[in-house]
Amino acid sequence: MTEHQRPQTETGQQGAAGDAPVFTPRKNGPYQGVSEELAEWMRTGWADTERTDLPPLEQAPYTAKRRAALSARFPGERIVVPAGNLKVRSNDTEYPFRAASDYVYLTGDQSEDGCLVMEPRDGGGHEATVYLLPRSDRGNGEFWLDGHGELWVGRRNSLTEAARLLGTATGDVRRLPEILREAPAAPTRIVRGHDAALEEVLAGVREGDGDEAARRDEELAVHLHDARLVKDEWEIGQLQRAVDSTVRGFTDVVRALPQAEATSERYIEGTFFLRARVEGNDVGYGTIAAAGPNATTLHWVRNDGAVRPGELLLLDAGVETTTLYTADVTRTLPISGRFDDVQRRVYDLVYAAQEAGIAAVAPGRPFRAFHEAAQRVLAEGLIEWGLLEGPLERVLELGLQRRYTLHGTGHMLGLDVHDCAVARTECYVDADLEPGMVLTVEPGLYFQPDDLTVPEELRGIGVRIEDDVLVTADGNRVLSAALPRRSDEVEAWLAELLPRS
Repeated sequence: MTEHQRPQTETGQQGAAGDAPVFTPRKNGPYQGVSEELAEWMRTGWADTERTDLPPLEQAPYTAKRRAALSARFPGERIVVPAGNLKVRSNDTEYPFRAASDYVYLTGDQSEDGCLVMEPRDGGGHEATVYLLPRSDRGNGEFWLDGHGELWVGRRNSLTEAARLLGTATGDVRRLPEILREAPAAPTRIVRGHDAALEEVLAGVREGDGDEAARRDEELAVHLHDARLVKDEWEIGQLQRAVDSTVRGFTDVVRALPQAEATSERYIEGTFFLRARVEGNDVGYGTIAAAGPNATTLHWVRNDGAVRPGELLLLDAGVETTTLYTADVTRTLPISGRFDDVQRRVYDLVYAAQEAGIAAVAPGRPFRAFHEAAQRVLAEGLIEWGLLEGPLERVLELGLQRRYTLHGTGHMLGLDVHDCAVARTECYVDADLEPGMVLTVEPGLYFQPDDLTVPEELRGIGVRIEDDVLVTADGNRVLSAALPRRSDEVEAWLAELLPRS
């Protein structure tokens, strides 16, 4: 990786247009200065690459509707929604940037340091402006002297290009702190947790209003998560794309199982990641590639364990599309191609629970209904096996089945894998399902290797089956139905894909 410099202002953003960047060489870098001749030469000889024929983003009409709804909810108030900033991974390397979900939902943009500002109009409504870094300035040397200049990290859209793509006015984000300080007095809300510098600016503007400002900001965040509960047709299409890529990623993994046996769970993780990067932006969350007893750890993301014949592989993974919508699918697969009798007994009980859960997903049904239906089936099975003492209603009331099931049966899905996490409880878990909601149905059973309350033959077995389900006008549609679920179907699928010995 090449060395570079990173001159910045005290707010963490680049200096204003026209300001020459301060050259701050690395302590041990080979170049400790810039000659006048080189600086002058670097200013000249560059072609004009402005693009004038860019069509709007596919989602632009939908983001416009979302902003209009937000405007109607907070009339007369200034709304600030940042994209977020790069985060340092180690020393001078950063994590790959992923824009904040609310910002993406309202703009379609994914630029680091970006910010949507909705300024209230005197006559009602709002004027939306997306503030972004413009093209690197070839005159002041920022494009090659700054570590975030375009010769280092790639071309950015000009503000004119971005306006065409997003269907909004655009502005220079380096001027945004000044703009916010000088803006006419108005109640102001910001989505917190993504841009500390802008939060500090607004803290100064809203001085003396700390508790009230915090309340108003929280209300904005909650409202945006409420709004994202029901997906529009474009979002549903993106989620189906994410699921379809995920199905292909699971197929890739099955074909790679012999190589994984020769290496580790990391081979499975890497195989799925390749599909995610080729067809999407990334994985939507850390892949869980848990073989053998590792499957009893719910969020096993170390993925450094052995992949052994005769054991089960629990793969929980999802492709995130280039528009940042993610799938979330789990299959538990017999590594050798067939379940043994004990594994099949556990798997079939989880499958029956999932079937009951999916059947309970329908418009007008309580959100909790699918969880309760799945848990009832699991508890009945555990009682029948002698692991829990009935009656059933007592077990469910006390939650005794949770020793072996641990987690809820599903969650909302969308731009975040656990979407709409701060939505009002009365709009989410205590509400009824509506057409356009997308959720996961994912019951599981996990028998810990050291759990003396279960027979030895069950210890170390973990099974989860998870699918992504769209609530439709007359019931539901399983977006991930292309992946086999029933135990005999899983075995037939593996027999088709695994190399024959």
